[in-house]
Amino acid sequence: MQRNHKLIAAKAAIALAAIPFVLGAHEYGPDPGYSGVPNENKSCIAAQCHVGTANDAANKGSVKVTFAGGTSYVPGARQHLVVTIDDPTQKAWGFQLTARLTSNSATQAGTFASSDKNTLVICSTSNLGQLKELDFGAPQTCPSNMPLIYAEHSLDGYHATLGSGPKSYEFDWTPPSNASGNIDFYVAGNAANGDLTERGDHIYTTKYTLTPGTAGPAPAISANGVVNGASFQPGLVPGSWITIQGTNLSPTTDTWDKFIVGGKLPTSVDGVSVDVGGKPAYVFFISPTQINALAPDAGTGSVAVTVSTPSGTSAVANATSQQMGPAFFLWPGSQPVATRNSDASFAVKPGTFPAATTVAAKPGDVLILWGTGFGPTSPAVTSGIQVPSDKLYNTANPVTVTINNTPAQVFGAALAPGFAGLYQVAIQVPASLADGDWPIKASIGSFQSPDGIVLSVKK
Repeated sequence: MQRNHKLIAAKAAIALAAIPFVLGAHEYGPDPGYSGVPNENKSCIAAQCHVGTANDAANKGSVKVTFAGGTSYVPGARQHLVVTIDDPTQKAWGFQLTARLTSNSATQAGTFASSDKNTLVICSTSNLGQLKELDFGAPQTCPSNMPLIYAEHSLDGYHATLGSGPKSYEFDWTPPSNASGNIDFYVAGNAANGDLTERGDHIYTTKYTLTPGTAGPAPAISANGVVNGASFQPGLVPGSWITIQGTNLSPTTDTWDKFIVGGKLPTSVDGVSVDVGGKPAYVFFISPTQINALAPDAGTGSVAVTVSTPSGTSAVANATSQQMGPAFFLWPGSQPVATRNSDASFAVKPGTFPAATTVAAKPGDVLILWGTGFGPTSPAVTSGIQVPSDKLYNTANPVTVTINNTPAQVFGAALAPGFAGLYQVAIQVPASLADGDWPIKASIGSFQSPDGIVLSVKK
């Protein structure tokens, strides 16, 4: 929705409710140009915005920005930013932030993207005469005729942060892909009293300068470093989890939590991406020595795998892709991750987790085994999203499970709703099993899960 439409709606609602006019209160975020950039507006100390003095020492508050990369940036490498506003007397909070080249404050430096509904992105023309609002979940790319970009609080964020401070807003910044020299961040924070007028609010401003950092060495994948994400055996299965091991795989450690937009899984986290057979994988976890990702549908046979970071792209690592490669995720002691169907409690040997009381599986228990690599489903699930809960996505081929070579009854095998690449296999432990740690194996088609996995059983 355009900002002027919101103003009209707000005015109408206010008039009907016969409460004071609040055009300047901006519970949904200010117009562009109020973050403190030279030659723009005055950090929201202006007509129809807020009255008072910015950074008045008597107010005893502040605004600050925490940068995931510290005081430097790597060209093209996304960073997560946190804006925190504090004030001992206030209870409503907002902000606006932008990034500009130190060499020219009129030139935008990089782009912003909301990581939740509490922030939005606004685009504007060079004279601030027009704006476009980009909400979380929508494509957050500004049109070419609106080169100035700001991150600020949304209406959802305003309501979510009401109360005593300090309060924080989080979002992402991607710097220019090429070295651009120093970059200045301008931020204005509003610590408001919550009465939706411009009086009685406290405005704080500050500026940060980030310097270009060294990208570092290029990533390298270890020999046989592309493995099943559950069994850690070499190879991969389309649509299932893989683990990549190596060195310099990422300049930081992070997960996709802040990068899922509109339900779509990210193919890049902090500038780190994985290519499998010419298709992007969905990146969940990154660290300097390990990446966990969901493999794309890259077909079967030998496929080329590469990792790209802001420092460059790794040499190709060849991995074998096969239609299925069933494997259970593991708890300590090579035990499969298993939960009871009745109450979701862990079915695992006592003492496995020192801080938790656990009970081994009992003969007759109905268990859910958790794994990956069980292949295509019927119906097929759309790639790149978390599995919908509207229907069952059963494995296209039947699954069998044996415990100590005794067949277990399999009630079904399907992708777990709300997750991605995670399979649930529902079984009943054979009533004839004696106490012991018994080998457990799953089969689907001509493929079997690895040896050496044991299920603890005790009557």
